[in-house]
Amino acid sequence: MGPFLSFARRLLQYPGQLTLALFFATVSAAGLGAGLLGLAPILRMILGEKGTALPELARQFNETKPLVLIPVDVIGWLPAGRFEGVILILVGLAVLTVIGAAANFMHQFISIHLCAKVVARVRLDAFRHAIRMPLSEVVRVGPAEFASRVIRDSAELQGGLMALTSRTVAQLTKGIAAFIAAVVIDWRIVVVAAIAGPLLGIVLRKSGKRIRRGAKGALRHQATLLRLTGESLQGLRAIKTSTAETSMLGRFRRANSLVVSEQLRARTAQSLASPLIETMTILVVIVLAAFAVREIIRGALTFDDFVLSLGALAVAAGSVRPLTGLAAEIQAASAPAERLQELLSIEAEPRNSRERPNLLRHQHWIRFEGVSFQYPNTQALALNSVNLEIRHGEHVAIVGANGCGKTTLLSMIPRLLIPQSGRVVIDGADIGDVNLKSLRRQIGVVTQESVLIHGTIAQNISLGMTGATDSQIQEAARRAHADSFIQLIPGGYNADVAEQGASLSGGQRQRISIARAVLRDPSILILDEATSQIDAESEAQISQAIAEFGRQRTVIAIAHRLSTMLAADRIIVMDRGSIIDSGSHAELMGRCDIYQRLAKAQMQSTDASAPFVVEQI
Repeated sequence: MGPFLSFARRLLQYPGQLTLALFFATVSAAGLGAGLLGLAPILRMILGEKGTALPELARQFNETKPLVLIPVDVIGWLPAGRFEGVILILVGLAVLTVIGAAANFMHQFISIHLCAKVVARVRLDAFRHAIRMPLSEVVRVGPAEFASRVIRDSAELQGGLMALTSRTVAQLTKGIAAFIAAVVIDWRIVVVAAIAGPLLGIVLRKSGKRIRRGAKGALRHQATLLRLTGESLQGLRAIKTSTAETSMLGRFRRANSLVVSEQLRARTAQSLASPLIETMTILVVIVLAAFAVREIIRGALTFDDFVLSLGALAVAAGSVRPLTGLAAEIQAASAPAERLQELLSIEAEPRNSRERPNLLRHQHWIRFEGVSFQYPNTQALALNSVNLEIRHGEHVAIVGANGCGKTTLLSMIPRLLIPQSGRVVIDGADIGDVNLKSLRRQIGVVTQESVLIHGTIAQNISLGMTGATDSQIQEAARRAHADSFIQLIPGGYNADVAEQGASLSGGQRQRISIARAVLRDPSILILDEATSQIDAESEAQISQAIAEFGRQRTVIAIAHRLSTMLAADRIIVMDRGSIIDSGSHAELMGRCDIYQRLAKAQMQSTDASAPFVVEQI
């Protein structure tokens, strides 16, 4: 319950609304308690052998209940007739009912609004923390898992908070009011009934543990379902062409079965709790009946007092009974609360500009000094004591077989990954000691898979540059050779881009990504094989845009195509996380076996458009 209570304490951030909600709940419960106490004089006036008027009943009450006195002025105002007294009490009960209903509505309304605001802030905090976590942590856990926690777990948490603030408070206050009424009528009955309290606590505690474990397991497997669904729908083309529908369906069916199994585990505990509570309640009533019979025979208890007290306790029990289910809901909500707290406890990237100096604009060199890195749950080093210096304005291509560490190495520059030993230095400043935003502001990245958001073309180009003007966006598009095709699209820069850029071709998506990088005016341009999956004509336009924009900037490209290698001032060859050679194309062809194999493989796969691409670069 600790994680759930930590989120529940966020309700205290809205003291005004919380106080109002508790006030209206108390008013609603007070109306119930007063109504129960009002039944006593009605029964005595109607069922008494000789009947008793309200003033006399009030004086008898003052004599037998000295702790709760009715003022003399009020007694004098009460009607002397029995019928008039009953009508007065009935009218009072009707007024109390209306007031209680209105107060109950206000309590529910404020509680719902309060929980929605708290969960919205939790969801925002979770998303903010997720996108600010180190990339290595996201890779380790998986993006689908974090998406499930931000969306699904926060919704489950809201259900628990609603059960706590709305229904639990309402039922608890009503139960307390009815319990007080029972004490006022005859406290001895209440003492006998109190023996059920510890037994109730044991039942709730035992069932709560099973519910919490089942709910946590169900959420974990639901995250797997979310991941499988995302993978299947996003890769539907590959699944269909590979005739893998049956395989993916089998994986989904197994994960779905695990969700059902864990949910049944929690639901069984919830279902068992209610019959146990009902059985205990019946046993307590039997004990109460035996006690009452003895006291009535002895003359120490009147039958009407017993009936009224038992009725008040029944109302109290009826109010408390739903708490079993509500406690189960709160226990179930502790599982998503725990998962959300785990997310929020992961250390985020350091971003405080006041604690770290800004990095001045890069104009000298970038140096990797003994950089090593190993991904979680792997045995081999992704980078092994890499030493490399890249001069400002130099165009460097990094080549090597898949998995040799190229992308990992370039991910060190914007601190997407952090070296486990060694450091990355820009113009003499260790990038681990500078303000992160000032570092990333200087870096433009164009990846193999263009990342586009669902929005307009202008919004995609200005992503991360909220102050960019329309003229700046259009100028960036012109420099990226994107303006020509944007103008042909209905709506131009205000045209909507489909999810994942599906409404654009691969070359168009890449040129928008380049325009995004151009708009940032970076001093360092990183290209993660930006032209590997597009046609020759698009490659020529993109290569020309990069060549024009890359002047007087440091350009570092991961290369698989021969054209990219030939365009570089220097080629770095990597193998198994280490740099094994560097030099020009001609130099490496004469001495580096790995580079020779890579270059020859490219020469064999190059089509007729390749010379045109190289010539344009």
